[in-house]
Amino acid sequence: MRTIEVDFDVFKALTIRRPSEAVTENDVLRELLGLPPREHGAVGETPSSADDWVVKGVRFPAGTELRAKYKGQIYLGRVERGALVLNSKSFASPSAAAVSVTGNPVNGWNFWEARRPGSTEWTTIRALRKG
Repeated sequence: MRTIEVDFDVFKALTIRRPSEAVTENDVLRELLGLPPREHGAVGETPSSADDWVVKGVRFPAGTELRAKYKGQIYLGRVERGALVLNSKSFASPSAAAVSVTGNPVNGWNFWEARRPGSTEWTTIRALRKG
């Protein structure tokens, strides 16, 4: 699958047009371009799995990588078995994982970036969350 780069304003406009997490940016572009909706199971679609991590309505497919920079060090985690795994420890929320890194209360939605399977770009997880 090919990828395209868009600036932040375009990404934000696409995200606003998504009525739910089930509607992808690709779905929005298809509608704007007057193309028919894609068929379920289309190429490039990541099917749901019991190993996905779903937090506050955001689905992170199994294999999604998460990273954060803190005090000059990069911390890497991965979605496995329905949780964020960081240093062999599973976390149910981004904030709990962030606290394990910083030792202080921190909003994990602002702390982590994610790269979903098949993607080459990192996105703040805050940008993936509605509201």
